[in-house]
Amino acid sequence: MIVVTADQKRSTRHGDRVPEALRVLATDPPPGIRLPFERTVGDEIQGLLESPAAAVWAVTRLVRLGGWRIGIGLGEVADPLPESTRAATGPAFVAARDAVTASHSAPTDLRVLHAAVGADGYGQDEPTRQAESALWLLTAVLRRRTAEGWEIAEMAETGLSGRDMAARLRISPSAVSQRLARACAQEAQRGAELAESLLAVALQTGDRPAGAGA
Repeated sequence: MIVVTADQKRSTRHGDRVPEALRVLATDPPPGIRLPFERTVGDEIQGLLESPAAAVWAVTRLVRLGGWRIGIGLGEVADPLPESTRAATGPAFVAARDAVTASHSAPTDLRVLHAAVGADGYGQDEPTRQAESALWLLTAVLRRRTAEGWEIAEMAETGLSGRDMAARLRISPSAVSQRLARACAQEAQRGAELAESLLAVALQTGDRPAGAGA
């Protein structure tokens, strides 16, 4: 399982943004969200996911909102699952909270930790480190997008042709191409695919002892 925990940055300055984040994460969610995101304590939210694609989707949404530190915990969770994320427990939840703490020193405010490795072995598990690296690079790309860039990238993700997007936005096809390039739409898509693939590999590290390599 994958636990995504996010902690709002500078909440005393910007106010409570938890309701906004929960609304975004509840809008058109992809398959793979086992327990929906909820407020856990203070300005922290948490969700339980069973697919890497859902995890990357959640990270993308939080990066677009801005102002969140993200911890991703990989590993086991306690069965049977409760109806509420707040009531769920297990090593993956501990790993996610340790990852949030570690995210304070990360350049992109994001860390990934496998419960089988533990906080003391952070960075020593190569598959998890590679998945985190892919997410760092994806986050760096996404943070550079403007509102216009997000709009055109999301339209492209629906499968619309360049001509259709141009008609909807009332701009030329060449302008569509320029906007897609500025938004790094293709690069972000490849980055998301890579992050999903590497997270899937990292999830399989649970049978290895802490500190083991690939």
